[in-house]
Amino acid sequence: MLELMFPHLVTVLVERVVVESGVLRIAASTKDGTAAVCPGCGASSMRVHSRYGRRIADAPVGARPVLIELSVRRLFCDNSDCARVTFAEQVEGLTSRYGRRTPLLHRIIGALGVVLAARAVVRLGVVLGIVVSRMTVLRVVMALPEPAWAVPRVLGVDEFATRKGRRYGTILIDCETHQPLDLLPDREAETLAAWLREHPGVGIVCRDRAAFFAESARTGAPQAQHCADKWHVWHNLGEAVERLVSHHRALLRDLVEPEPSPEPEPGPVPTSVGQEPPEPYTPGKFLDRLRDTHAAVRAQVEQGLSQREVARRLGLGRNTVRKYARAATPEAMLHGQWQNRTSKLDPYRAYLEQRIAEGRTNLSSLHRELQERGCAAPTAPCATTSIRYVPDAGPLPTVRRWPGRPRPAKPPAGS
Repeated sequence: MLELMFPHLVTVLVERVVVESGVLRIAASTKDGTAAVCPGCGASSMRVHSRYGRRIADAPVGARPVLIELSVRRLFCDNSDCARVTFAEQVEGLTSRYGRRTPLLHRIIGALGVVLAARAVVRLGVVLGIVVSRMTVLRVVMALPEPAWAVPRVLGVDEFATRKGRRYGTILIDCETHQPLDLLPDREAETLAAWLREHPGVGIVCRDRAAFFAESARTGAPQAQHCADKWHVWHNLGEAVERLVSHHRALLRDLVEPEPSPEPEPGPVPTSVGQEPPEPYTPGKFLDRLRDTHAAVRAQVEQGLSQREVARRLGLGRNTVRKYARAATPEAMLHGQWQNRTSKLDPYRAYLEQRIAEGRTNLSSLHRELQERGCAAPTAPCATTSIRYVPDAGPLPTVRRWPGRPRPAKPPAGS
């Protein structure tokens, strides 16, 4: 019965089997009169130097941990050319050099570590009767040999980030078996080309539209065909549709009927004594919003409310409330910085209004058209940026905000 449960103990002498503290302990020893092979030179020896004990964990039986207390021999190496004087014998299928687990238990932990995470293996081991730590699971997984693979017919190439925006590498995958093959330390064209030259036989390279991947595939595998993977096909299709829709935004806007603006809800308007209530807030020009907000802030400040309370009621920042409270009139807040300011675009304002009315809102295209008409614009804007220009609203000031800072809420209706 013991031989069926522990077939790797056939080559040793089992002395006793006991259960102590929930652990199945098996005392065994190696057989005398058998030869052992020296790991240094491979010579056989039967001359015993001494014996010592080893404690080896084995695969559990019935959710009960198994511990083998094995007495092994240390033998002399009779080969005078060998650097070893003595060596410890190893039992095949039971022990390994400096090993504290049997090969069977080692394979079980490695298989669980590949499928599950290290902490999950530890929790599952408590149920199965395997006592192991998460760091041991990681060491066992890292020591597993890499699976053998052949040169793929369809090679998938893509990049991955070890630090986004800073450091990138290249991953190579067999597209037919979905097996990762190799990781390259960078995404340079020469690195991938050298890998392809070392592994000839690739017939199809599945990649994205990056220029360095195309160059490396043409250099390292000139006979291979190039194709795009499914994700990049859908991604590029989505970008093309987005660009097409943005170019015809004016036509799409004409097809949609504008919704009527909601009427402001009636409510009490806090005003000071002898002051007319401001006009209800309607979304529109920048100056209208400036006047409405200034009137709402000044009305509540003159009632004796603190700037903190005014900021809480109107949903503004304290610095913004302080700026409105110190200004006697809305026009005083402009400081003349952008009112009636001349610009290089003044001679071309009529042309810009006409082009924007036609639906041409791409900054890069407008910049090139102005340069053809003699406008000396210093730099070209981003080609992917579009604008919406309102001719009668005047130029807008530049508002700088910290990244991630929420935009303050608009003043309540009727403030």
